[in-house]
Amino acid sequence: MYEMSEQKNPLGEGSVGKLLWKLSLPAIIAQMVNLLYNMVDRIYIGHIPEIGDLALTGLGLCFPIIMIVMAFANLIGGGGAPRVAIFMGRGEKEEGERIIGSSVATLVVIALVITVSLELAGESVLRLFGASDQTLPYALNYMRVYVIGTVCVMMSLGLNPYITTQGFSKDAMKTVIIGAVANIILDPIFIFGLDMGVQGAALATIISQGISAVWVLRFLTGKKTLLRVKKEYLKIDPKVILPVMALGVSPFIMSATESAINIAFNMSLSEYGGDVAVGAMTILSSIMSLQMMPVQGISQGAQPIISYNYGASNMDRVCKTYRLLLICCLSYTFVFWLAVQLFPGTFVSIFNKSPELLETTTWALRIYMAVSGLFGIQMAVQQTFVSLGQAKLSLFIACLRKIILLIPLIFILPNFFADKVFAVFLAEPVADFVSVCVAGMLFLLNIKKILAKKAKRRKY
Repeated sequence: MYEMSEQKNPLGEGSVGKLLWKLSLPAIIAQMVNLLYNMVDRIYIGHIPEIGDLALTGLGLCFPIIMIVMAFANLIGGGGAPRVAIFMGRGEKEEGERIIGSSVATLVVIALVITVSLELAGESVLRLFGASDQTLPYALNYMRVYVIGTVCVMMSLGLNPYITTQGFSKDAMKTVIIGAVANIILDPIFIFGLDMGVQGAALATIISQGISAVWVLRFLTGKKTLLRVKKEYLKIDPKVILPVMALGVSPFIMSATESAINIAFNMSLSEYGGDVAVGAMTILSSIMSLQMMPVQGISQGAQPIISYNYGASNMDRVCKTYRLLLICCLSYTFVFWLAVQLFPGTFVSIFNKSPELLETTTWALRIYMAVSGLFGIQMAVQQTFVSLGQAKLSLFIACLRKIILLIPLIFILPNFFADKVFAVFLAEPVADFVSVCVAGMLFLLNIKKILAKKAKRRKY
């Protein structure tokens, strides 16, 4: 445990490289383990005898809903954690606790609204997402169960960043590991042992997230944490939560637009390629997640270091951290990209071995991830802007790739190619390349101004 001062806070002293490794490794493990929540479901469901390919496609149709829930959790956790770290750097503990308390109340209200909405309009929503008569029953069975546990998912994902941002990355990692281990154990029991199929997968997920949520709340009300959940702050205070949401808009859009993108892909692929193409998209998004999740873990490890030292006006450590962040993110995404291009079939066969689905997904994977090796640049740039409290810049970068470029391209490119399914998958690398170039230029043009402005304020 450490005091709220730069002299005694490890975020403000010592080797940046060692500190980034210390904070990132648990975050990376947590991200990868968190990925297992959905990955394990897809792997088990994809291998159900006779119906595995249809069930997997049905589960993929629920992915936009899962991403919407995660998006709202990121809106609060992703926006609040950097602000808490900045207040910690200033020594303002009470303001940090106000943010956490208001975040808890806001997450509960949002979860209830999502639950009621999806229970009432679930079938219509899934039809809109591209569900066919064959895949709708599987998608609906999964969704009906999953949304019941929305509040658990929101509390677990939305509050865990408040543990990480205080420097307790190992404890944040435990949040995810506890839930994931429970999910891995419960999935085969419910899916195969009790013959519950996709409903069993959903039930295993929400029970596991509930266990994680209890762990988070116990930590944030316990003795170890520096900032606690206090009864007097458990209210939605607009003065507290609106700045959190403003900063959290960027990570919110990163997740919410994943949902919108998945819907756009499913709608277009359903029209041009049917259930097989939609099933391929389910596998492609899972493999892309394997590339992105570790990078997000590295970024989460860098966030408290950048935010704390920016709040303390220690610009040298800010610069060292974002340079190291860029190197780590780019190195990983490039190595993963190379592996995918060399061995696409190996990655695809993890999820399903249906000959038709395997053939379609294998060639599509090379196209879909053609430029993903460079995406570490955008991830590092966007996380740095978020960590520095630059909501507008991070928001623009998030919107550019997904809303401005990718979604329109999914519907535009098929008009220029004879192979419509190929054209839909091609939209991803085109959007990735343009957005990475723009993000890099924005960073070079703005970073010195941002740091210089903060340093000038400190003087006065």
